[in-house]
Amino acid sequence: MTYRTIRQRLLLSAGSTVAMSLFLAAAASSQASTNDAYRAHVNAAADTARASTKPTPLSPSHHYFWDALDLEPQDAWSSLRASFQWQDKNLSPDAQARVDKWIEHYRSSPENIATITERATPWLAWISQQINERGLPGEIALIPFVESSFDPNARSHRGAAGLWQFMPGTGDALGLVRNGNYDGRLDVVTSTEAALDYLEMQAEEWYEGDLMLSLAAYNAGAGTVNRAQRQAQSQGLSGDYWALSLPNETMQYVPKLKAIATIINDPEQYGVSLPDIHPDPAFAKVQLAQPVSLTQASQLLNVSQSALSELNPGLLNGSLDPRSAQTLLVPEEVDTQVLAQLSQPSDITLASSAPQDTHRVESGDSLSAIAARYNVNQQDLIRWNAIERPESLQPGQLLTLTER
Repeated sequence: MTYRTIRQRLLLSAGSTVAMSLFLAAAASSQASTNDAYRAHVNAAADTARASTKPTPLSPSHHYFWDALDLEPQDAWSSLRASFQWQDKNLSPDAQARVDKWIEHYRSSPENIATITERATPWLAWISQQINERGLPGEIALIPFVESSFDPNARSHRGAAGLWQFMPGTGDALGLVRNGNYDGRLDVVTSTEAALDYLEMQAEEWYEGDLMLSLAAYNAGAGTVNRAQRQAQSQGLSGDYWALSLPNETMQYVPKLKAIATIINDPEQYGVSLPDIHPDPAFAKVQLAQPVSLTQASQLLNVSQSALSELNPGLLNGSLDPRSAQTLLVPEEVDTQVLAQLSQPSDITLASSAPQDTHRVESGDSLSAIAARYNVNQQDLIRWNAIERPESLQPGQLLTLTER
């Protein structure tokens, strides 16, 4: 609901209250006219009611509620806080101590929080929306903080990858395509949907909807958590997450998540500064039925190729092949008419200022990287473009990617 809508509703509500007061006062007077014995008493009461509706003069420092709305603009962080569900739940002293340990750890390095939350800027609003639509606790939007420091390209030494750090086998089981051209674990949209499906599925199948136990299983595997739960229950314990004896990383998993959510819930208290993030997603999605390179999309949309690469980390060779993925993410501010062109392959060819078999060199490009991106031989690339000094590529230089 916008500020304007809220204010209008408040004004209408205030007007309705005054009208109702006058209606009741009139009704009281009418009723009094039928009974002379009570006329004076009722009239006095009506006078008191009318007097109570007179506005009280406001001091210069007083603000209406809608003025306060202007002082607290909505952003992705405030929307996220409103969706938190675990902040008011009381924990046992031992459990709270586990959370407090991580609160102190995070607050001791506020610059790390600033770096990670800045990295979350393109993704946080959209991820929060997906979680809200499912009715899940908003805290789950911060799992990538714990898993990958919000780096879509993060890879662990064990083989996990992406914001949500899916292992290859888990990604395969969840239908995340993985080949030489595309890795669905790195695709933020696809991997987020898979992660939320996975959390909900495990919670419903094993833990009667308990998402904290599902988070533990997300980290350690359902078999490990189920064994720990049976052991705890055999000892007369509750069997909830906080009562389980689990591998150390899993013992710290939910406390880390709850700690960072506690800090984000009240950053000023913990001396943390958060970046401004708009409440609406920072990207738009374009469904494509035919291949397109990021070079081509960059030229058509008039946005940098690096911006498209950052939004589409799952595209390993710089192009989208609908046999692996059909959705291209583009900056949200891109003109909608241009997006319509991009979704129609015939229009792309007409609108592009360069043929599909070229690459425009950007700052930081190297010949070896360009060759790998387009799956061509570096020596062929040198020969096709008559390059004398491969180390001296210039930004803006146009390279042909095929033999003419």
